[in-house]
Amino acid sequence: MKVPFTWKVTGWFMVGWSAEFPTGEVRPLRYFGEDLVAYRDESGGLHILTGHCRHLGAHIGHGGKVVGDCVECPFHGWRWGPDGRNRKIPGEDRVNRGLRLRVYPVDEQNGCVFMWHQPHGKEPQWQMPDIFELFPDVGIDPSGYYRPYPEFSRKSEREPVHPQVVLENGPDSLHFEYVHGATVTPQMLDWREEDHTWSFLTGWPDARSADPDKMALRIHAQMFGLGGSISAFEGSSKHRLIFATTPVDDECSDLFYSIWWPRNPGDESDVPPPEVRERVEKQFLITVWEDLSIWRYQKYVEHPPLSPKDVKPYLSLRKWATQFYDVPPQDAASTSA
Repeated sequence: MKVPFTWKVTGWFMVGWSAEFPTGEVRPLRYFGEDLVAYRDESGGLHILTGHCRHLGAHIGHGGKVVGDCVECPFHGWRWGPDGRNRKIPGEDRVNRGLRLRVYPVDEQNGCVFMWHQPHGKEPQWQMPDIFELFPDVGIDPSGYYRPYPEFSRKSEREPVHPQVVLENGPDSLHFEYVHGATVTPQMLDWREEDHTWSFLTGWPDARSADPDKMALRIHAQMFGLGGSISAFEGSSKHRLIFATTPVDDECSDLFYSIWWPRNPGDESDVPPPEVRERVEKQFLITVWEDLSIWRYQKYVEHPPLSPKDVKPYLSLRKWATQFYDVPPQDAASTSA
């Protein structure tokens, strides 16, 4: 997908689920055009560093191992700490203080793993919001939900979709009828931009009521930069979800989707029963892939003829999004795929 802005976006981006990073294991990752290594040290801390050893360039994520809080290169045994510094050179009584691996800050919460990315390596400029601290008046305690992974989580790899295109679905109300087969059109009840977040409230009219202002469902949502959005459902459904998009390179992204579904009364298990799994799969997990069937072949339109009901929030979102590009949109067009 060709877009008029860079794929190297600033912000927090999801890179997987906690269960995919067991203690003492090393895993290769690739995001923002960079080869990375993720490892969970022996104390349980999760770290993400530049993937290639500064000695002779071996990829530490392929065959490396965890030693204490360090990761060891499989080629010559050089060890690197969570701060990116060289901690050991086999056969020598010194370390190389001039060499470092780049460190990518990690935020791990509610079974999800997020990585901070800024093109020039600047430290995080805001905190990743907690999925359950948002919208405190909606939903229930985190312990009242089934686990999101693996039953209620999905990932799609290397899709030709830019993160901003995914988030532009938020203020687009009319696509629900045609893409998702909705029998009623949702209404944007409120929206606001505040620093690095863009929040909105969507209402789904109650088809059984003659009152057009009566809503069967309200969806509270907040975009945490361009990395994704967190939503809490109020009314006929009471689940929470996160939908995240992380650029792999300048052509494609990985998409992550997780749902927290309320436990059945009296059920203390983390694992959802078969009937709940079937319902969530058919009614909710499938919706992202319906959108994806459009995004894969979509051409980005810079000045779309928007419907009157969507124009204000849509343009607000696009203007808000410009803050996350280190390269101004008009200057990035020639370098974007």
